[in-house]
Amino acid sequence: MLQQKVAVLGGGSFGTAIANIVSTNGHHAHLWMRDEVRALRCQQQRENAEYLPGYGLHENLVVSSDLEACLLACDVVVIAIPSKSFREVARKVAPLIQPQTIVISTTKGIEEAGFTLMSQVLEQELTDVRIGVLSGPNFAKEIIQNQFTGSVVASEDDELCKNVQALFSSKTFRIYSNHDRYGVELGGALKNIYAIISGIAASMGTGSNAMAMILTRSLAEMGRLARELGADSMTFLGLAGVGDLILTCTSDLSRNYRVGYAIGQGRALDDILQELGQVAEGVSTLKSVKAKAEELDVYMPLVTGLHGILFEKKDILTVVQGLMTGEMASDVDLQGGVS
Repeated sequence: MLQQKVAVLGGGSFGTAIANIVSTNGHHAHLWMRDEVRALRCQQQRENAEYLPGYGLHENLVVSSDLEACLLACDVVVIAIPSKSFREVARKVAPLIQPQTIVISTTKGIEEAGFTLMSQVLEQELTDVRIGVLSGPNFAKEIIQNQFTGSVVASEDDELCKNVQALFSSKTFRIYSNHDRYGVELGGALKNIYAIISGIAASMGTGSNAMAMILTRSLAEMGRLARELGADSMTFLGLAGVGDLILTCTSDLSRNYRVGYAIGQGRALDDILQELGQVAEGVSTLKSVKAKAEELDVYMPLVTGLHGILFEKKDILTVVQGLMTGEMASDVDLQGGVS
């Protein structure tokens, strides 16, 4: 494969891990950070101490706060920015990239205004570019440790998918392709909600039977909303759906899971988020999804219950009892079930 220049925008854990893979694969990788001091420190120390302490960066990876320099003559741009800042960065990128540049979003969130996914933000803010999504059960810490990991690149553009697979794949990082960009991206955003629920359940000492029920009912809710929004519910049986759901709902490496665990211990949400120091996308996504479910009349009792706990000051045990005494119908939604 010909050497390419790749700019990864966002100096968090995942952006750093992806940029490191690209550089290790022999391409020109530039990692952009908004904070000039932190970028300079990472460049000099060859480590992102804030997000991935103890893991060295490839010697050829360039870390910079100069957005224009990072984007100059780029073949591929990866945007790994929290959803609340995603549109702002997309607007800054717009005048700096060349036509037909591949632009990949790795952000697992939803913009509340208009229930807009990140690739849709790119469609609105950028012109004449090729858009894709990278999503899956991917903890950055394990990626940079070279532990075996699978992910999904989603786009209707087959050449884009092949290019991304070649750029980002390694001996331990395998990338599959999918044409259902909307479904892949929706799965990555929705699972964060259920990770919070799983964290709450774990902190309350919930057993394995109940955790299995939470995971499967979560998947049912995700697929139900996805179908209503026009995505392929079969996408949710893949890595970007059930794979990411299992990972995020069963590990304390997940920020959203940790938020839920702390909620279950009786701590205040604002205090938890402040202490976390990183974005837990599930909190803001929850508001958007509950509003959309009500608008479309989609039955999502877990979403409703979590919203009650986080934003309506409802008692956790009361919400749980309500869920357990709710309507029982068919098990599998693809067979016509509703709960």
